[in-house]
Amino acid sequence: MTRQTFIQGAMILLAAGIVNRLLGFIPRIVLPRIIGAEGVGLYQLGYPFLTVLVTLVTGGIPLAVAKRVAEARASGDPDAERSIFRTAMALAVGLASLLAVLSGLSAPWVTTRVLTDPRVYTTFMWMLPVLPITAASAVLRGYFQGRHNMLPTAVSTVAETIVRIALVLLLAAALLERGLEWAAAGAMMGVLAGEGFGLAVLLVHYARIRRAEQPPAARMAAGGGPFPALRLLLGPAVPVTGSRLVGSLSYLLESIFTARSLAAAGVATGVATAQYGALQGMIMPVALLPTALTYSLAVSLVPSLSEAAAGSDRALIHKRLHQSTRIALVAGAPFAVAMYLFAEPICRLLYDHAEIAPMLRMLAPAALFIYLQAPLQAALQSLDRPGVALMNSFVGAAVKLTLIALLASRPELGIYGALIAIMVNIVLVTALHAVGVARAVGFTMKLPDIVKVGAAMTVMGAASLFVMKRGLLPAEWMNLLLALAAGTAVYLLLMVLMRMIDRHDAMRLPFIGRLFR
Repeated sequence: MTRQTFIQGAMILLAAGIVNRLLGFIPRIVLPRIIGAEGVGLYQLGYPFLTVLVTLVTGGIPLAVAKRVAEARASGDPDAERSIFRTAMALAVGLASLLAVLSGLSAPWVTTRVLTDPRVYTTFMWMLPVLPITAASAVLRGYFQGRHNMLPTAVSTVAETIVRIALVLLLAAALLERGLEWAAAGAMMGVLAGEGFGLAVLLVHYARIRRAEQPPAARMAAGGGPFPALRLLLGPAVPVTGSRLVGSLSYLLESIFTARSLAAAGVATGVATAQYGALQGMIMPVALLPTALTYSLAVSLVPSLSEAAAGSDRALIHKRLHQSTRIALVAGAPFAVAMYLFAEPICRLLYDHAEIAPMLRMLAPAALFIYLQAPLQAALQSLDRPGVALMNSFVGAAVKLTLIALLASRPELGIYGALIAIMVNIVLVTALHAVGVARAVGFTMKLPDIVKVGAAMTVMGAASLFVMKRGLLPAEWMNLLLALAAGTAVYLLLMVLMRMIDRHDAMRLPFIGRLFR
């Protein structure tokens, strides 16, 4: 079985992440045109609740599986590796099934009292079967991650995305004649089908590995019982789940607080649903596009840092942290520039809703902190500091919800009050994570790197604006692409000249790295 290096694993996941993000924009663009902002709002309203349930089931288990499998393989203990996998799968799928049943029984109360719009009931019921499927997929991905094999995860996520996109749009359009409620539910049916297909791909990869590593019968019987493995899993899983649960509950409460605050500001329910759908279903996906990279860095960082920490290799820990934060900063900066300078044409061309552009422009400066947050949080979890990440998330959530209640209820701010609260949360949590990593291993980002990226962003912005204002091409989208391409070329050139990107970085890339040797 292929074992990838840290950078190779990250780049494989990055390639899949970029494909997924680009494909993911197809429903983001088309779905609002099919069911409108209000329909997107109904579709989005169920997601915070689903996120809480998924976090309860899988929050810390994949990371715990990856960490323990990596340790078991490092010590040459295949029996422990198998026991960890089987125990994690039974725990995750069993808990997911139980939560799905309980949620189904309480669905009428949840959709009318908690989610504030009873029309979300049908969507809510169709999302519940996603839970056990997601649980099984998460354990399998953690298993492959611990083995330093990111290819199955990459292939499965791309396959899941393709199936999901096709069926989300087809089913939403087909069911629209039955009303917005069923159109949103049709979109959720597409999500369910995509998750099922992704799980099938993972199972095929797992079966191939098991056949290739068929152990003797004596060793099959020599595996330990489930209880030692359960203790090994729960150690890192519980605090990580707690940390992610804070974020998920914060997301759920954010939707509730926002709806109630907008109502207090005099905004009608249908309008509030549409505004929340625009923020979470249109603006945030654009801002989160580069997190395909930060997610891949975070996933690859866990086993690498776990092994380095187990060997007390402080120099390697610092090297990996510097690699991940530098790549996240360098890759995310151009997106922040583009969102700030070209928010209006982006929103008009993507969604045909130029009026939401001010939200994207406001969010752009905070976007850089989003991109740095994932590697820093993964570092805290890998270095046995999940409690620090949990407290940071809790503090950020408390501040965000307080600000939503205070600001979104003011008629002059409305949905922008919620956006300000989200931005404060992003910056605060990222800063707290950075402090936590500094205290744990003495690592801080290099100031010259930050200055270089800031200077390159400024020059890139000037070059992009110059090209855009020239209007060299007949269509707005053509001029936008030309401006972004010119600005990105200038930015990359400056990164090379300032040695933020060098030949050694390119050599680490899978497949094309040999071209730079």
